[in-house]
Amino acid sequence: MRRRPGGSSSSQPEASAAVDEDVQASVRVESRPLRSPVVWLTLFLLIIYSSWAVYHYQFENLPLPLTAEQAGKRGFSEVEALKHVKALTQFGPHPVGSDALDLALQYVLKASEKIKETAHWEVDVQVEVFHSNHGANRLVSGLFKGKTLVYSDLNHIVLRILPKYVSEAGENAILVSSHIDTVFSTEGAGDCSSCVAVMLELARGISQWAGFRQAIIFVFNTGEEDGLNGAHSFITQHPWNETIRVAIDLEAMGIGGKSGIFQAGPHPWAIENFAYVAKYPSGQILAQDLFSSGAIKSSTDFQIYKEVAGLSGLDFAYSDNTAVYHTKNDKLELLKSGSLQHLGENMLSFLIHIAASSHIPKGNALDEEENAGQNAATFFDILGTYMIVYHQRFANMLHNSVIMQSLLIWVTSLLMGGYPAMVSLVLSCLSVLLMWIFALGFSVLVAFILPLVSSSPVPYIASPWLVIGLFAAPALLGALTGQHLGNHFLQIYLSNVYSKRKLLSPAIQADLIKLEAERWLYKAGSVQWLILLIIGTYYKIGSSYLALVWLVPPSFAYGLLEATLSPTRLPKPLKLATLLIGLAVPILISAGIFIQLAGTMIGTAVRFDRNPGSTPEWLGNVIVAVFIAVVTCLTLVYLLSYVHLSGAKRSIFISTCLLFGLSLAIISTGIVPPFTEDTARAVNVVHVVDTTGRFEGKEDTSSYISLFSVTPGKLNKEVEHIKEGFKCGRDKVIDFVTFSVKYGCWTNDDTEGGWSKSEIPMLRVDSDTKKSERITQVSVDTKGSIRWSLAINLEQIEDFKFKGNAEELVPLGGKSSVDGWHIIQFSGGKNAPTIFDLTLLWKKNVTGSVDKVEEGRRDERPLLKLRTDVDRLTSKTERVLKNLPPWCSLFGKSTSPHTLAFLTSLPVDVLRT
Repeated sequence: MRRRPGGSSSSQPEASAAVDEDVQASVRVESRPLRSPVVWLTLFLLIIYSSWAVYHYQFENLPLPLTAEQAGKRGFSEVEALKHVKALTQFGPHPVGSDALDLALQYVLKASEKIKETAHWEVDVQVEVFHSNHGANRLVSGLFKGKTLVYSDLNHIVLRILPKYVSEAGENAILVSSHIDTVFSTEGAGDCSSCVAVMLELARGISQWAGFRQAIIFVFNTGEEDGLNGAHSFITQHPWNETIRVAIDLEAMGIGGKSGIFQAGPHPWAIENFAYVAKYPSGQILAQDLFSSGAIKSSTDFQIYKEVAGLSGLDFAYSDNTAVYHTKNDKLELLKSGSLQHLGENMLSFLIHIAASSHIPKGNALDEEENAGQNAATFFDILGTYMIVYHQRFANMLHNSVIMQSLLIWVTSLLMGGYPAMVSLVLSCLSVLLMWIFALGFSVLVAFILPLVSSSPVPYIASPWLVIGLFAAPALLGALTGQHLGNHFLQIYLSNVYSKRKLLSPAIQADLIKLEAERWLYKAGSVQWLILLIIGTYYKIGSSYLALVWLVPPSFAYGLLEATLSPTRLPKPLKLATLLIGLAVPILISAGIFIQLAGTMIGTAVRFDRNPGSTPEWLGNVIVAVFIAVVTCLTLVYLLSYVHLSGAKRSIFISTCLLFGLSLAIISTGIVPPFTEDTARAVNVVHVVDTTGRFEGKEDTSSYISLFSVTPGKLNKEVEHIKEGFKCGRDKVIDFVTFSVKYGCWTNDDTEGGWSKSEIPMLRVDSDTKKSERITQVSVDTKGSIRWSLAINLEQIEDFKFKGNAEELVPLGGKSSVDGWHIIQFSGGKNAPTIFDLTLLWKKNVTGSVDKVEEGRRDERPLLKLRTDVDRLTSKTERVLKNLPPWCSLFGKSTSPHTLAFLTSLPVDVLRT
């Protein structure tokens, strides 16, 4: 086999003798850089601008809102939908059990009745209030693992639209669902009054259509925020549940923007039809991969429809400005114009299309091949204009074909190049590895520094653009440093190879070495993407299409414009056209996704510390820094191969250092605050009445105000602003049953008012039999609280059953635990029960487990822990909230306590004889 001397894929000393004098004379020695630094910097700025333009067009380009007249009877009007949002938010926060939620339900019911009155004469509209007495939901995965979610006295509005003259329409229904209730801390303009408003306007528009064949059921549920209870009660108890064939859930983890699909399937029918008809398709399987991996600690009603009911469908969510999620800033004023129009028009065309279909797959009843994942859909939109959908079977074929061809080309190239080509490949891959090491190292180092120089460990929340200077600049500098070192090692080796070419002068050899190294560095970029494609294909990761996109076009451009089979060709500078052609498609498809994901990650830092004080302050920064460094290495690997011949390194070094220094100066001096009134720090203010460790009132209660934050960082600045005698630190750990506060602030001043001892919950042992097996009967009295959490020690207890109002809510069997605890979370309406019976079946031959507690004391873990919540302000709490800094906002989750919480427990040793 004849080997190529100095070809674009290898360097071979054996072929140097084949280079004649004419070829040598054609090589011109350059005394200046072979590529102008201005050209490289212009190219870099062009790529950055193109990436930002792609993001803006894909995620910020919203349709114009339509009035009722412009939309027509059968269209969707954002102006009309916004009227519903405004009305619902005027009720203020409306959690389950509140008077405000009753008003919100009445509003939705009235709007639904109006839709019924004005419907087309060929359309039947049915409206009802569905009441759920009680139920229990036990999910085996995700956020609620190790928990049983119990509910009672929930009300939902159900609206069904179906054609009057299609007899079988009622047997095949499409479900559209969202929730009316909010957390206690927000009026919920985004989460999810916007979703309810879209559904009402959709129902109005669809009620004017005729000719469709399937029923459409709109469920406006309550109880979602306390554990997906509304969806569970409807899908398990309502008589129409057996007719549902596909489920669509509308959600929000921010406020406004484009509502995109972040979960689809498992059957691909729904996503295929959506992609076919949606006017502004938006959805990324990358979000689904992240959500299913557990990286996003949240859940939606779609989990109920998929796991409990076995349905396929789509899950939509707003994700802009995710920092306002579940805070006071989830308000109408921040809802972007065009957001509702975007979702509404997409949903209207989709629902009309599938409702006219003669066949809807029943649930996720797939054949064996589909159950193996072969028909799972990979989906992504291009610029919010066109959506690509293909099955896993096709993905496997496509990816394996590209992998095999790539490996074949590399093997052939290395065989032609021989040993020098193999070593050059290893050294060029080393440059990629060094690029990763230095980029990650520099950006992570900054993440550790930020808590030391800033008033907040996450000083970029209110100004996300700061991460460009704080993390992207060090990552770029690190990537350039790593590639520079790798390029240096590669050139040393190539100089040894070229030194054996007697017919080439040293000056010519020096230029050829630089040119050859540049080509190897470019090709090494394709190697990293090839490795990622192989890994993604092996594990059937849907978002591995990104690796395909970043591998094929750059490789194709290189093969088209640079590669040659000529054995006498010497390396030349890479053409700029190779880079432009190679990166055009990858930037078009993925740039917007990476920028949007970075913004979402920055916003979620507001609620990063789920157990306040349990994670290091630098950890959130490290995650953001690592993500930015990874994206930098993955996307700039091709561009950086061009920099070594341009002489632009000095300019890059100076500009990135200046950018980083300026950003660091901004956050260290506080010129740009880490939080603002519109992008607030998430805090909780709870009046705690604590009888934990005591039994049946043997000791006095402890009453104090607790202040803590799920946003990383100390609370010293906030406490100074409040001025209510707070002390801060880690020496008062508070166990709120569903989570623990390991760092917080507290005060005992003036905390005896606003509550009474009659509100303290009671755990009473009714009987304790020790025959063949030990069984203990415990009465639980929550004293009027209709939202509470009970933890059961499964290191002591084998199993249990739970009753309320003499009805079994939690049967024996199927209990899982997290850290040895199984938690019952209860949420109900005003008529929910408050007295329950708990039957505990003990494990045989167990001894009390011992835990460390505060002040070094060692006690047994209690048998039961109970927290009861009351949505009421005591006088002390009201003063604290009044003085709370404007950059802070109360934060609510299903696990968060309300503003008044009672803690109690049942010790193990109280049952010992």
